Amino acid sequence: MAESSNETPVPRSAVKTSLRIAFMEFLKKSNEHKLFKLTQFYRDRLEQAIEEEVKSIALLLKEQQQISKQELLKVEEERNKAHSSKLLVTLVMEKGSVPRRVMWESILKTKYRFPKLENMLTDILSMGTDIQDLMKLIRGCTEIPSHLKGVQQKHKEKLCKQTEKLRMNKIGENDGVKDFQLDDRYADLTVISGKRKRKHVEHELLSRDQEHEAWHENQAERIPTDKLFWSSFVQGKRSVAVSGDPGIGKTTMVQKIVHDWATEKIYQNFQFVFSFKFRELNDTNCKINLRELILDQYPYFGSILQEIWKHPELLLFIFDGLDEYKVKIDFADNRRNTEPKHKCDDPETWCEVSDIVYALIQRKLLPGCSVLLTSRPTTLYLLERAEIDLWAEIRGFAHAERKQYFNRFFERQAVAAAVFKHVKENKILYSMSFNPSYCWILGQTLGPFFINSVKLQQIPQTITELYSYHIYNILENHSNVQKPRDTLLKIGELAFAGVSERKIMFRTGDLIMHQLQPSQFVSGFLMELFDSDDSVPNIVYEFTHLTVQEFIAALAQFLNAGPGDIREFFEEARKVEDGRYDLFLRFLVGLSSRKRQPLEKYLGPFPIEVTYQVIDWIKVEIQKRIANTWTKAGKTSLLNMFHYLFECQNKPLVESTVGSVKTLKFNGLQMNPIDCAVLSNVIGFCDTMNDIDLQNCSIQCDGLRWLESGLHKCRVLRLWNNKLGDSGVELLSVALREPTCKIEELQLGANNLTASCATDLASALSENQSLLELDLTENKLGDSGIQNLCVVLRNPACKIKKLSMKANGLTAACIKDLSSALSINQSLTTLSLGSNPLGDAGVRQLPKGLCRMEELELDDTSLSACCTEDLASAVSTYQSLRALNLSKNDLGDSGIKIVSAALRTSNQQLEELRLWEVGLTASCARDVASVMISISSSLMFLELGGNKLGDRGMKILCEAMKRNQYPQLKQLRFWKNELTDSCVSDLYSALRAIRSVWMLNLKSNNFTDQSVQTFRNLVQDCRGLRNLDLDDNKFSSNGRERLLSLQGYRNGMKVFV
Repeated sequence: MAESSNETPVPRSAVKTSLRIAFMEFLKKSNEHKLFKLTQFYRDRLEQAIEEEVKSIALLLKEQQQISKQELLKVEEERNKAHSSKLLVTLVMEKGSVPRRVMWESILKTKYRFPKLENMLTDILSMGTDIQDLMKLIRGCTEIPSHLKGVQQKHKEKLCKQTEKLRMNKIGENDGVKDFQLDDRYADLTVISGKRKRKHVEHELLSRDQEHEAWHENQAERIPTDKLFWSSFVQGKRSVAVSGDPGIGKTTMVQKIVHDWATEKIYQNFQFVFSFKFRELNDTNCKINLRELILDQYPYFGSILQEIWKHPELLLFIFDGLDEYKVKIDFADNRRNTEPKHKCDDPETWCEVSDIVYALIQRKLLPGCSVLLTSRPTTLYLLERAEIDLWAEIRGFAHAERKQYFNRFFERQAVAAAVFKHVKENKILYSMSFNPSYCWILGQTLGPFFINSVKLQQIPQTITELYSYHIYNILENHSNVQKPRDTLLKIGELAFAGVSERKIMFRTGDLIMHQLQPSQFVSGFLMELFDSDDSVPNIVYEFTHLTVQEFIAALAQFLNAGPGDIREFFEEARKVEDGRYDLFLRFLVGLSSRKRQPLEKYLGPFPIEVTYQVIDWIKVEIQKRIANTWTKAGKTSLLNMFHYLFECQNKPLVESTVGSVKTLKFNGLQMNPIDCAVLSNVIGFCDTMNDIDLQNCSIQCDGLRWLESGLHKCRVLRLWNNKLGDSGVELLSVALREPTCKIEELQLGANNLTASCATDLASALSENQSLLELDLTENKLGDSGIQNLCVVLRNPACKIKKLSMKANGLTAACIKDLSSALSINQSLTTLSLGSNPLGDAGVRQLPKGLCRMEELELDDTSLSACCTEDLASAVSTYQSLRALNLSKNDLGDSGIKIVSAALRTSNQQLEELRLWEVGLTASCARDVASVMISISSSLMFLELGGNKLGDRGMKILCEAMKRNQYPQLKQLRFWKNELTDSCVSDLYSALRAIRSVWMLNLKSNNFTDQSVQTFRNLVQDCRGLRNLDLDDNKFSSNGRERLLSLQGYRNGMKVFV
């Protein structure tokens, strides 16, 4: 997580020129048939690549009459970007060759640069003439020799039988498991390209679901599981490594791939698929060769393997679960290539299993064959030197697949619908459901409530309640067990030892140490697994899920806690920063909830004194942390406390601790939807929130959806740089329409907003009665967007005083509408239009007589001296003007002279004048000086940096400062103005006369050691000065030291050199 910053992000550039030119040439050389085949082949990648710019591409196609207005509207109205891009490509593919070519040409004109798009274009170009051959190869299945057909058919039948059933644990079943048809239960997983370097900083359950699709942040591509080989995503690549967190579905994905190959649904280019589990390969404790390894599992191959080896490109080897393999395969160890005992370049060579796996992946054995390997992310470091062509990661279920999972989990669809509805409407539970193993827990635990029509109040709302009922169901299934509390506490102590030591596998000795022995009851919590270590068979035990281990650990500590134990434990756990206690602590707090505890039926009453210990600790800690949110650590700490509040579901506690809080600052923290949910819970207990700062929090639309219910209570709502998109504005519009809405300042800068959301926003603002300030900086609203907002400004009821539309792609085309609205509007006092290419034509349309206008920003708007007469004529009539920014425009001396003349005679009381990088030289210094003199009583801020005033110009300005009183002047900025030591004495004299200046910026000039003493005198004599910036000048190291010694000369004094 990064600290917040007010710096605006650098806009992404368009598709890089060299790539665009090369691809245009490629298009010219491609005939219509080739382009059709190319589009067809790359369609999956193409649809993803254009998602971010699909509307602008559709607009270009409409402008060139390749799609109709109605078709454009359909694309624009589709809220889901993936669906929108799929719709557009479908429309184009149905229309014929010309629209297809125009679509590709339009893609190259996209305004922003996206890795997905550039990667795809680069891949297409790199294939060159080979792409036709690749498409032919991928299109069809290779003919298998007749004498192999029987073996292939037998192999497919065996694999089909092995993989057709999906075995799932079922609480309440006699044998603990139940088999289902794979196709009936399998739900599609989201697999993305790339790999992440994983550092364990917080619990996976707590840190995931950045709407579980934070993959969109780095523009990773979604890869369907039937496209891992022989597709546009991999082209000619042969080795694929797929990683995924525990329980995310790696093994089930492999099972589905094998099953679909065996049933001839996918990958028919492979004549044979051989699948192995590393856990089972642990049993092979002697030397073996690939031939025998295959025959052990598939004896019917017999003597035909020699024939199969001849065409390795038609073979796929799958190795599932590298993290479960007891032997560390070091791909950086070159001895495997040279030492005879490790070398394996023939299927008949006898060696270790690890040598066979190594040789297949490194293309030493059967070069040309394909290999699929799966692993947990924590083991990926072993593969850093491996010959992996494609890295991919399973991210779990997308939204539609979550619903699909529950529909297939329950036989009764009414129950499935009710469970999914409860999960989806519960912010915390839904955030869990990206992971199949969590979905299983949700299904097992929530199902009985809806099957038995239990009251809604009793259905779990928090993860603590969910796991309480999950354990309750296990206890209920073993109701005949004597003293379940005693046994469960022993299991809990074992679990706690594992949490403390970051241990998930337990041996028989661990059970004995905690006075446990295998039993049917114990097996409800711990699974028996076979492990092989040093050739000695062992039984090891693992909790049914890591979260179950953490819950039972917390449960045991809660039930066994003595006086003062909880506070001491919290303090000790907080010192551990690797995340091992994160979820455990939330469970511990959640168990203090005053809501009905189902576990009391089997475990007896929960100790009330422990509940009071938890509550007292939370009260003290929240008060501490609310007052300390200036650092990232402080913000993180407070957010964690809000999670604890949510878990304990204690309304009086929440009201007493946060009900009167007026300001919350989380700017710079990466907040996932779970964080947003608990924050919404807190805001819900506050009558009014004066200021909530969520800038740079990566909230996105999905996070905002969880916050939506409380947004209308916030007076100042800071949402800068959260990638909310147009859908986010739709949610905010609901809050703005709320009759009790209190939002007065709304910051929506850098949120990827387009003209598509302007209608929604304008409609909401027309109904809103509270908003005074609206910041839409750094978006893509364009001329049509501002035209919609002009409707709001024309509304007599409009109360907006400050409006920023900086960097929104506005042009002169929208200024007529804006000027018309401004002429009618009675509220607006501040207007920021900077960083828009308005040009001279735009500024010439500014209206006169805006008597309420106090601040006008026209910096970086492509102005020249040609427009200054019109500009000066308009601005001089703004009698309330307090701040004017014309920076970064090519006005030159001639333009500034005209503007200066107007300002000098307008009788305005300007407080801020910004003219940096406008082409000033000494020739117009007297004109600027005359403006300074005319506004000397009000001037507070003067910025002239990035010009060429030189010493002569500086002396003129200093003379103006010496001869007049400037009682309000606070800041002077003369950076990069070609100043030398010759003007320093003049600066010193001028500033001695102005006691109010506290900030002086002279960086990037040409001062030398000759001026050091004068600057020292300046700091010592000008007692109001607090900030002196002399960075990037020409001081020696000795001179810099002398200046830096002034740091802290007076309270708050800062010197930059």
